[in-house]
Order: sequence, then structure tokens, then C-alpha cells
Amino acid sequence: QVQLVESGGGLVQAGGSLRLSCAASGRTFSNYVMGWFRQAPGKEREFVGAITWSGGRTSYADSVKGRFTISRDNAKNTVYLQMNSLKPEDTAVYYCVSRRLLSESYDYWGQGTQVTVSS
Repeated sequence: QVQLVESGGGLVQAGGSLRLSCAASGRTFSNYVMGWFRQAPGKEREFVGAITWSGGRTSYADSVKGRFTISRDNAKNTVYLQMNSLKPEDTAVYYCVSRRLLSESYDYWGQGTQVTVSS
């Protein structure tokens, strides 16, 4: 059973930084893609970025490109989302997600962690 547990959310002022962590367990993730989605109140869920577990290839939404960085620590089975230059519009619940490399949809979701950016 795959489990994804996020941590690191909180309240930060605009321009500040936060690092989210996602501890993954339940299987070997070498053929998986790990990612982050977010959902703000009253808005649809939005893709933030993703990383391939093997090779570390990353992709980002245009809205966060240049400000957010995804990385992973294979030894700790943990994926990180480093968020810099945060804006009030980054306020959302952030979800860690995972899918098989050849799958089109993200099959596994964490419980989410709240990020609030004050102006």
C-alpha cells in the first residue's frame, strides 16, 4: 500500500520561502513519477510540478517556474518542494502525488498540507 505523507506547510509572508516534504512508503518507486498539486479555495486542483524518481527529470507549471524546485532523496524515499519568492496566490493545500512512469493519471495522493502566504 503506497503512502504519501506531506509536511512542512505553514504561514509565511509574501517573498518568503517554505520547503515541503513528502515521505513515500509502501513500494519501490524507481519506475514512478512523484509530483505536487495544489488547490486553492474555490479553485480547481492545479499541477505544480513533478520529478522522475530515476534520473530526476523535472517539469513545472508556468506559474511556479523559476520560483519552485522539486528534488528527491532516494535514500530517504522523500521528495521535496522548495518554494521561494512566495506570493499570496500560492496559498493553497499542497498535495504530494505519485504515478507509474507510463501511467497518465496520478494514482496516489497524500492528505495535503496547507500553505498560506500573507501579503
